[in-house]
Amino acid sequence: MIGTNGVTVEVALAGPVDGAHVVLLHGWPHTWEVWRPVGRVLARNGFRVIAPNRRGIGGGDRPRFGYDMATLAADVTGLLDALDVTTASVVGIDAGVAPAVHVGLTAPDRVHRLVVMEGLLPGLPGAEAFLSAGPPWWFGFHAVPGLAEAVVEGHEAEYLSWFLQGPSVRHDIGAQARSAFIRAHSGAASLRAGFETYRVAERNAELLSSALQTRRLTAPTLAVAGGVVGEAIGDQLVCVADNLSRASIPDCGHIIPLEQPDELAAALTRFVAIAA
Repeated sequence: MIGTNGVTVEVALAGPVDGAHVVLLHGWPHTWEVWRPVGRVLARNGFRVIAPNRRGIGGGDRPRFGYDMATLAADVTGLLDALDVTTASVVGIDAGVAPAVHVGLTAPDRVHRLVVMEGLLPGLPGAEAFLSAGPPWWFGFHAVPGLAEAVVEGHEAEYLSWFLQGPSVRHDIGAQARSAFIRAHSGAASLRAGFETYRVAERNAELLSSALQTRRLTAPTLAVAGGVVGEAIGDQLVCVADNLSRASIPDCGHIIPLEQPDELAAALTRFVAIAA
């Protein structure tokens, strides 16, 4: 449990303390456990892995506010401060993409490498093909304050299993991960903290637009395509990243770190190990 930016969050740590630091940011409805297999490989390869639960998730604080990309990015830099880490590579998946990118834009001196996958940035062009039929149905459902938690509470396992075993997943992510995710997102307070990700979409679009008026992504950036969002995040970053690379993880659904952990760990190791 580590204090950062006015809240306490759970953080999983692995690897040698003197290794190059890698921060792994999870999405929804995940916890740090989504990174467990990848983190083990990175740790064995000599990296210092920092995998926090996002504020509101797991055993940390559940504040009413502060779920926008700027506050979550400040949670990341505050965590680095708390751990006395100057620079780190920052990796984000799904809802972890927005805060990862915001760290890259607003604290570029703290970011060695930036890696994003299976998520989108609000209001940024490049994802038109992916969104041609409109955003996924749950975006609107989750965005209505109080609605989703009122409907889902008491049925968390049934509801969340659709996202963890349903059409967006090609390979079984394992009972341990599913149980951890469902447990962390059960109960009204935990559900609300997770759904807040969707309730700040307009605010995130404003924050991103404001940041991009005076900044670009200067850290080397890798966009990893999985089997759902795919190339869309890379297409969004083309016009805002100075040094963009792409990678694709084949035979994979949305939850890349648990569906193809070895392939993703290899891609991360290759990219993050490049000297500054």
